[in-house]
Amino acid sequence: MAKQNRWLVLAIVSSALFLIVVDMTVLYTALPTLTHDLAATASQKLWIVNAYALVVAGLLPGLGALGDRVGHKPMFMGGLVVFGIASLAAAYAPTPAVLIAARGLLAVGAAMMMPATLSIIRITFADEKERAIAIGVWAAVASGGAAFGPVIGGVLLEHFWWGSVFLINVPVVLLAVALGAAIVPADKGHSTRPWDLVGSLQIMVGLIALAFAIKELATREPSLALAAGAALLGIAALVLFVRRQRRSTAPLIDFALFRDSRFSAGVTAALMASVSLVGVELAVSQRLQLVIGLSPLEAAMFILPIPLAAFVSGPLTGIALPRLGPGRVMWMSLALGGAGLAGYTMAHEAATALQLTMLGVFGFGLGAAMTAASSAIMDNAPIDRAGMAASVEEVSYELGGAIGIAVLGSVLTAVYGASFTPPANLDVPATVRDSLDEALLASEKLPPDAAAMLVSLGRAAFDQAFVAVLVVATVLILASAFAIRRTTSREARTRPA
Repeated sequence: MAKQNRWLVLAIVSSALFLIVVDMTVLYTALPTLTHDLAATASQKLWIVNAYALVVAGLLPGLGALGDRVGHKPMFMGGLVVFGIASLAAAYAPTPAVLIAARGLLAVGAAMMMPATLSIIRITFADEKERAIAIGVWAAVASGGAAFGPVIGGVLLEHFWWGSVFLINVPVVLLAVALGAAIVPADKGHSTRPWDLVGSLQIMVGLIALAFAIKELATREPSLALAAGAALLGIAALVLFVRRQRRSTAPLIDFALFRDSRFSAGVTAALMASVSLVGVELAVSQRLQLVIGLSPLEAAMFILPIPLAAFVSGPLTGIALPRLGPGRVMWMSLALGGAGLAGYTMAHEAATALQLTMLGVFGFGLGAAMTAASSAIMDNAPIDRAGMAASVEEVSYELGGAIGIAVLGSVLTAVYGASFTPPANLDVPATVRDSLDEALLASEKLPPDAAAMLVSLGRAAFDQAFVAVLVVATVLILASAFAIRRTTSREARTRPA
């Protein structure tokens, strides 16, 4: 590969990464329309959103290790093809079940590509300073792309049907396949390294079962037996996975990597940044549409400062990393993001300019933290474990997104249900306490005065739940910043000069 093509390689893998991370959040603004057109139940709606992130997180360790074995270019190119086919299936899905299955297939393609994108960057950029900038661009796409998902969804829904949020992937995939085949460098891989399919399935089952348990506990009438059973299944699967990896001579995840505090701090920062980014965006986009009454496009434009700031902070952080170091940048960036979210929590009913400023600070801080986290993870792993390290990092992002939806989404549901008690004289179904969507739908069948009362009570309850989500997310970010500061400072003091 000619040296001057390295930046084109970065553009190709970044385009693919953009599709991957956008698909995690693009449905936020499309969800009300999609739910109506497919007549999806509340449970189906949750799995349409979360199936993608959970399957990606479950498959990443196995497919990242497979990339180390067969080479990262074949995994990248194959993932593009699968992703394109799945996008077509999702765009024209006739039922919620078909859409959930298509989202699962999308996740397979994404899990094939994601570790390869970062591994290809490491192979392509030999110069440390250039690699830091390239990883900064990668992280900016990862954080900004996820934040941009609702914006893209809002713009498309202004002019097209909900399937367009998936169909738009196809031309990008075709272009990336054509350019990638000719430009992306090939690597031989390590053909003697075994691949653990069983371990990959164990971690996927564990993550999905735990997410199901969390969601079940947040419902209006949870089944404790069902939640406990799912939790036990998830814990058992994850325990078996850890035991299998520790006994394996070629593990999907080498837990020895976590003995390096810099590596562990990077994983923590990536996980918590993704939890807060995805969970907060879901809550904000829903409030803007269901409480404030904005259209999908208006809601998308309102949260635009988050992705814009994240895009700006990524490359800037890549430039600053060699001088400041990943540890310092991680905790300072998380602290900045937490301060921005705390400011937005206090100003979410204040002047629009102040709200947008706080969202921008939040996005800038998390974008910088994700860049520093990527650098800390990749720079502190052996070159022959590049695919494994990349998969660990991307599991952190995808698992963080799944946790953000499961935990913060469950907080939103639980607090809303606890705060909303419709008047006894209103003849409404019990499902109005499940979500504000259900309350708004029920209000359409009531007389004007009763409908106004139900909507007002529902929106007030949602606002209480919304503030609870912001407070929980802020505490998580700031606690992570404090923990990473202590860990990296202690490690720097004990490291030999």
